[in-house]
Amino acid sequence: MAKQRVLTGITTTGTPHLGNYVGAIRPSIAASRSDSVESFFFLADYHALIKAQDPELVRRSSKEIAATWLALGLDTDRALFYRQSDIPEITQLTWVLCCNAAKGLMNRAHAYKAAVQANEEAGEDPDFAVTMGLFSYPVLMAADILMFNAQRIPVGRDQIQHVEMARDIGQRFNHNFAEVFVLPEAEVSDDVAVLQGLDGRKMSKSYNNTIPLFSGEKQLRKAINKIKTNLLEPGEPKDPDDSTVFQIWAAFADDAETARMRAEFENGIAWGEAKKQLFELINAEIGEARERYNELMDDPAHIESVLRKGAERAREYSVPLMAKVREAVGIGAIC
Repeated sequence: MAKQRVLTGITTTGTPHLGNYVGAIRPSIAASRSDSVESFFFLADYHALIKAQDPELVRRSSKEIAATWLALGLDTDRALFYRQSDIPEITQLTWVLCCNAAKGLMNRAHAYKAAVQANEEAGEDPDFAVTMGLFSYPVLMAADILMFNAQRIPVGRDQIQHVEMARDIGQRFNHNFAEVFVLPEAEVSDDVAVLQGLDGRKMSKSYNNTIPLFSGEKQLRKAINKIKTNLLEPGEPKDPDDSTVFQIWAAFADDAETARMRAEFENGIAWGEAKKQLFELINAEIGEARERYNELMDDPAHIESVLRKGAERAREYSVPLMAKVREAVGIGAIC
């Protein structure tokens, strides 16, 4: 049976947090171990430039994200793990795809429409502070996907549109020139948990409510103690389905431990005790990986060597595909 090629990009604009781990990293690494899957993971550092104008942030985030995936057991002999900016064919393909992408399609992109709406509500010009990076973001994402002819793209529901755009652009190229690209499908898993943050909203760096994945034990305990709870006293029954503490617990615990904690909530467990047990549960799962992460952060040369090796392997795919694209559109040596 032919392997399914699966591609995942990780934007380098922040420090990985528990929500990233539960929602993307843990399930992706587990899936990459399947013999039926050919996995591509990349650091989307060009994408980071759309919203990050701090070069040190992008560098630090790239290092932290790479160290995180490696510390958590990504097998880079099995999966391809590379940095987007190390593959020059991606930006070359982006321009070719720009010439095949309808502007009307880009006008309908959610991120662009949201920026325009915000400007109009503020009484500004509709395109105030909108860069071509933001406007063309779906084309770069299409190049990331089509370059490796990935069949399945795991995304959140807010990213489905971008995969559909990549499909539309690839289809248009195939129609205009030659059958070069496999048309991708978005893969949305309803089984993946979306963690709540410290304030009860979705855990996101945009809300500044995250719990960093590899905080030291003291910092992890302090962050968990900050999780917002209600004023119910010890002994008063608590609703587990309305609790961030329980929701995070369920993302880390097995079925038996989840059922036990549900009973504890119904019996009126004190918030302090529930948070103490949550800290112990999370710390037990990530403690060993945290040590490995800290070792990797102290050895950037090793991280760099892994990414370089990944880039070499990735270019075994990107160079011949770009040669097909150039041939198809008429660019190259004059014969």
